[in-house]
Amino acid sequence: MKIGIIGTRGIPNNYGGFEQFAENFALYLKEQGHDVSVYNSSLHPYKQKQYKGVTIIHCFDPENKIGTAGQFAYDLCCILNSRSKKFDIILQLGYTSSSIFSFLFPTSATIVTNMDGLEWKRSKYSPKVQNFLLKAEKWAVKNSDTLIADSTEIQNYLMRTYQAPATYIPYGADVFNTADMQELMPYEVQAYRYNILIARLEPENNIETVIKAHLESHHPYPLLVIGNYHTHYGQQLNRKYASDTIRFLGAIYNQNTLNNLRYYSSIYFHGHSVGGTNPSLIEAMASSSFVFAHNNVFNRNILGPDAFYFDEVESLIKLLEKNYQKKENVSFIENNILKVKEIYSLKSIHEQVENLFFQCLKNAQTRTT
Repeated sequence: MKIGIIGTRGIPNNYGGFEQFAENFALYLKEQGHDVSVYNSSLHPYKQKQYKGVTIIHCFDPENKIGTAGQFAYDLCCILNSRSKKFDIILQLGYTSSSIFSFLFPTSATIVTNMDGLEWKRSKYSPKVQNFLLKAEKWAVKNSDTLIADSTEIQNYLMRTYQAPATYIPYGADVFNTADMQELMPYEVQAYRYNILIARLEPENNIETVIKAHLESHHPYPLLVIGNYHTHYGQQLNRKYASDTIRFLGAIYNQNTLNNLRYYSSIYFHGHSVGGTNPSLIEAMASSSFVFAHNNVFNRNILGPDAFYFDEVESLIKLLEKNYQKKENVSFIENNILKVKEIYSLKSIHEQVENLFFQCLKNAQTRTT
């Protein structure tokens, strides 16, 4: 198959979950013998035309000059470029700034859209933006040939709201079993004597909830906050809370480093409250993390009984004051690793998406005969 992957900042991953999936999946597809192209923002630091055999298509992105509006210009450039590439499949990862132009996708390609989470519910957006994102969601559903939902809740929502069937395929990870304590040295922490939070620094990820509870519970270990804090909200948090106890490390994209930091942490906080199966949570489970998660249906569907849950600052303080220890909750860790092996295996997830592509092609050929 000739496959184009669109809707991310590009690869190698230098941003977030969709980018990590795009990188892993593109390399998998290449190994299977497919012709794979990934669209990269012109702002991406990687400037080559190939990445490990995957074609990189660089498209103009003026976000650094005109702000958020630049995302729309970038997506439009990518879609227009795709019209000349004769792709069999175009995988669209997300839709927030691309669905307004989705009617421009080439009609010869099958458009498969991963719908991500309920973007219009994100608290960082104003009511006007939330209203636009709800419309964008409708456009994405209307102009896609096939939908992927990374959560059964999202799958049910799409059917309930739009009568649109979606294939449930979550994100995946490989079980991490090559821990190396030397990876901790640059961060000046001791194994199992620090806590960690990895997320985009946005309100709906409950960053401040975790920080406040950590401070008010007088927890003896430092909290490492990993995520780009060079944003308006991130700078606010950094100015207000940065200390020896709350350490803002910025964004880290080296997967081995992240896995080691997860593996040797005492508590891994997962505050995400909007969205489906979050890739960083699956990676935490695969890295033997002891998880304290925000109490919502998305996180519970993944973790089940194998985590402790919090709703707000007070409930998290109570959890922390009980002084739960990682070594005393080994069953949580073992059960979560088993889930990764049986449900969220990276190879299995990639195979599921590839098989969906084959089915899409078969359906398209049937329609034309």
